[in-house]
Amino acid sequence: MQYTHLGRSGLSVSRLCLGTMNFGPKTEEADSHSIMDSAHASGINFFDTANVYGWGVNKGRTEAIVGRWFAKGGGRREKTVLATKLYGDMDEWPNNGKLSALNIRRALDASLKRLQTDYIDLYQFHHVDRNTPWDEIWQAVEVAVQQGKILYSGSSNFAGWHIAQAQGAAARRNYTGLISEQSIYNLLTRTVELEVLPAAQEYGLGIIPWSPLHGGLLSGVMKKENEGVRRLEGRAADTLEKHRDQIQRYEDLAEKLGHSPADLGLAWLLAQPAVTAPIIGPRTQEQLDGGLRALEIELDDDTLSTLDDIFPGHKTAPEDYAW
Repeated sequence: MQYTHLGRSGLSVSRLCLGTMNFGPKTEEADSHSIMDSAHASGINFFDTANVYGWGVNKGRTEAIVGRWFAKGGGRREKTVLATKLYGDMDEWPNNGKLSALNIRRALDASLKRLQTDYIDLYQFHHVDRNTPWDEIWQAVEVAVQQGKILYSGSSNFAGWHIAQAQGAAARRNYTGLISEQSIYNLLTRTVELEVLPAAQEYGLGIIPWSPLHGGLLSGVMKKENEGVRRLEGRAADTLEKHRDQIQRYEDLAEKLGHSPADLGLAWLLAQPAVTAPIIGPRTQEQLDGGLRALEIELDDDTLSTLDDIFPGHKTAPEDYAW
């Protein structure tokens, strides 16, 4: 396994992050525990979850599954850099969502209880809260840090200017602020290259890409479709039709290189300078094993150029659209 620091912090994390969103809704608890054990065995020490995972009436279920795995002992918690998130409404009652000081306190304590731990390594804001001042947010976080309940803070789905706003407010308080940003980023979705990635690099945030294979569209969907293994519906089918020629060229390139499309997509992300660790969210042990193969792939300049030709990216704003 390869490790790197998360942003400008001294925290060492694996180059792949284990996403747990499928634990509960799609993967049974026993299989989820087995996948987490296998992740540790392979050297993955960075796990990501969120208080809303489990979804619907089962919000919190995923954290509880992870918590029961920690409770088995054997150094499971001590070996894990644990990241979770808050923002989404946990029920319909006021103040049980967003980033008010009250909800930060309540949501954090609830996550700690479900996760059966007394601290969170990386506590992430799942979305920007435009109605709560940053001084209020940071004051609540500072209290939690002083209590030993949080070690680091991160953001998710922030715009570049949100990162700048958060870091400016933190600096005025002599607080560290954010050390990471979790964004959708893959070969098909490269919008963050305009402003989010430059902002993250300027302020020393590590990028944690979610949906690195764009919901499976970069994992060999054309071949699976042709073989009758998988048939897409709804938004995924519409996206495939829009990008069918690009995805076919991509799968042809992967075959030429001798890699699976999924491995190639992850390897491309790992080659991007702003990226710390893509989130892989395996439903099965086989999918976890597949993600690990990407670490062994080194892409040369010609291959990277070809991928940019198939899926054009963005220059840093404003050069992308002006001078």
